[in-house]
Amino acid sequence: MGHVELRDVDHVLPDGRVLLSTVSFRVGEGTTTALIGANGVGKSTVLGLIAGRVEPSAGSVQRSGGLGVMPQFLGGRTVRELVLELSPERLRVAGRRLDAAEDALIESDGTSEQLRYAEALTEYGDAGGYEADALWNRCCRIAVGPSYDEIRFRDTDRISGGQQKRLALEVLLRGPDEVLLLDEPDNYLDVPGKEWLEQQLRDTVKTVLFVSHDRELLRRSADRVVTIELHPAGNTVWTHGGGFGTYDEARADRMERLDELRRRWDEDRSRLLRLLHELKQKASYNDGMASRYQAARTRLARFDAAGPPEAVPRRPRLQMRLGGGRTGQRALTCQDLVLDGLTKPLSVEVFYGDRVAVLGPNGTGKSHFLRLLATLDPDASDGAEQVAHHGTVRLGARVVPGWFAQTHQHPEFTGHDLADLLIAGGPHRPGADPEYAMRALARYDLAGAADRGFDTLSGGQQARFQVLLLELRGATMLLLDEPTDNLDPYSADVLQEAIGAFDGTVLTVTHDRWLTRAFDRFLIFHHDGTVSESSEPVWDSR
Repeated sequence: MGHVELRDVDHVLPDGRVLLSTVSFRVGEGTTTALIGANGVGKSTVLGLIAGRVEPSAGSVQRSGGLGVMPQFLGGRTVRELVLELSPERLRVAGRRLDAAEDALIESDGTSEQLRYAEALTEYGDAGGYEADALWNRCCRIAVGPSYDEIRFRDTDRISGGQQKRLALEVLLRGPDEVLLLDEPDNYLDVPGKEWLEQQLRDTVKTVLFVSHDRELLRRSADRVVTIELHPAGNTVWTHGGGFGTYDEARADRMERLDELRRRWDEDRSRLLRLLHELKQKASYNDGMASRYQAARTRLARFDAAGPPEAVPRRPRLQMRLGGGRTGQRALTCQDLVLDGLTKPLSVEVFYGDRVAVLGPNGTGKSHFLRLLATLDPDASDGAEQVAHHGTVRLGARVVPGWFAQTHQHPEFTGHDLADLLIAGGPHRPGADPEYAMRALARYDLAGAADRGFDTLSGGQQARFQVLLLELRGATMLLLDEPTDNLDPYSADVLQEAIGAFDGTVLTVTHDRWLTRAFDRFLIFHHDGTVSESSEPVWDSR
């Protein structure tokens, strides 16, 4: 068993801004704790502090037990490099030394290279390398399919994001480390994969601290919730001792209590100030009041020295206004539509005002379907690659599609600041004067990023900016591909409310079970290429 504890930790950014201030919380032995907060508040920094990759500016970080760390992004390395990165330090060092010795032996098989290789083999065995090889083989079989020997040198970018996550989770959950730090472990997992992860987090005896934006996974998995809260002088944390199911009520009570305490403190200080001013005036013509005046001054000084109660945390100020507009009754018609190499013939009609969730496993053509609909209007797809298909697909009268791309890849935005993009405008999106552009960015909590390029933003900031562009474009049909994947729970709630208020038609590809509560039609893509419709969400569509 192991634990993690932070005590009065501060972290100052290179530009001098205080990101974290007096952060204190404990992840007890065998507990599963969720770490949540708005995009950019410092969740990954907290994980870095615990892992030792980031040094605190003040305070202390303590932990016991072996530590296994799953980074948010797993691409850009081979399978062998990934499993070593997820291993205990001694095995990681021995494995890298063995790999370097093997590379040297390929270049030259001299005596020194052979001796170095033999020593590396011995150290690898002593570190548990051969037992780890057997474990990794089992994990590869479960998560990817082929054996470890078959794919050990394969780039992780050549396997799906869901397979990358599942492989890393299998290695860590089955490995020897007692404490696990998981940075968005559910991203790219389909719903059966998320349900598997939820069960693992409930069943494991390991101590787990994980970051996630999936509200349903948080509800089903977390014993406790640690929230990083926004404060001007440095973000702090609040720990909710219950699960996510009672989180909203507890947080609302907390905000109300903090607000009341601050109101009373302000009232008490105002009363002391009034008394001080009254006594000062009386002391000016009555020497007998001087001692009472000095006592009042001392009382106010002590009151100020004690300081105000904890400040009410700032919540992101988000206002998403997806207006929409009336269209023809039939917003979309598909007749014997086939996505080449992906689906069998699909026939469906979508009507004005429908909320359609597009569900199904990864790789069944859901994102291709949305991209096809976006490319029916060249101005909506920003030059996206066409989708090979045959059959009939057409949009209804006055339908203006607005496409939210899952990958957030917008090369046309590269090199441009957010404010400049809004001022310049785009296809079917008029330019804005600088004042309006800043107000629009402020509504999406992006004013502080106005002079930053799109490609430098966090995933959540990119997602909010894409939604803002949909608003400014005046879309009457929203085509949303995993819109909540990178949004924190509060931002996802705001988007869900905006979708509910949208005057138009919505088609959304999602694995977000919480979000699907806002939908009333479900289009299910199956592994065998068939597409069916359901009145209820269907997550396992084999």
